[in-house]
Amino acid sequence: MAVLLCAAACRHRSNAPSPSAKNVPPVPSPAGAPPSERNPSAPIVQGEEGIASWYGIPYHGRHTASGEIYDMYKMTAAHRTLPFGTQVRVHDLDNGSDVTVRINDRGPFVEGRIIDLSKAAAQAMGMPGLARVRLEILGLGETSQAPVFAVQVGAFRDPANAGRLKSLMQANYGPVEIQSFDRGDGLFYRVRVGHENSEAAAQELAVRLRSSNMASQTFVVRIN
Repeated sequence: MAVLLCAAACRHRSNAPSPSAKNVPPVPSPAGAPPSERNPSAPIVQGEEGIASWYGIPYHGRHTASGEIYDMYKMTAAHRTLPFGTQVRVHDLDNGSDVTVRINDRGPFVEGRIIDLSKAAAQAMGMPGLARVRLEILGLGETSQAPVFAVQVGAFRDPANAGRLKSLMQANYGPVEIQSFDRGDGLFYRVRVGHENSEAAAQELAVRLRSSNMASQTFVVRIN
């Protein structure tokens, strides 16, 4: 039986995408050896494109995944796999503006979105809701620690639902962890499967989970 998942990410108004990008510089080649060669277990995608969203209240003042307190007035962002501390220039493909942010949180956990900006960063780009963006990696954050990846398969308000999903998963796909987080409007429980030493291995696990109908949505996330 397919597991019905509960979305835990914040939702924002959307902008209609324009058909072409304006005033967006080409993606530069990384200096020295490519990041994928420096750390094959955690390849860095230069020029990643997708949808950006933003988050503010009720997350303001809560702990981020890095342990910092989230301040929606600072130039920060959430990304599912980039190392904490990574500096990213976000190019708006619709209006040509850009902003530089530091990764200090994990997310967004909504299909198709690649980065969640702070309120201040979104305002600096003139982004009232969603926007099509391209990410330019300016400098990696902490890379000395061996990366660990998992697959997020659900987020629930009821801890009993998270526990039932964990029981279903751990027999065949363990280890499974439940991570609680305070969103400001309530406590949620995220269910994450696996403890993989490479993003590629976590992606393969996500494919297996979907093909076996154990999850309808999966998000590969770096957990350190």
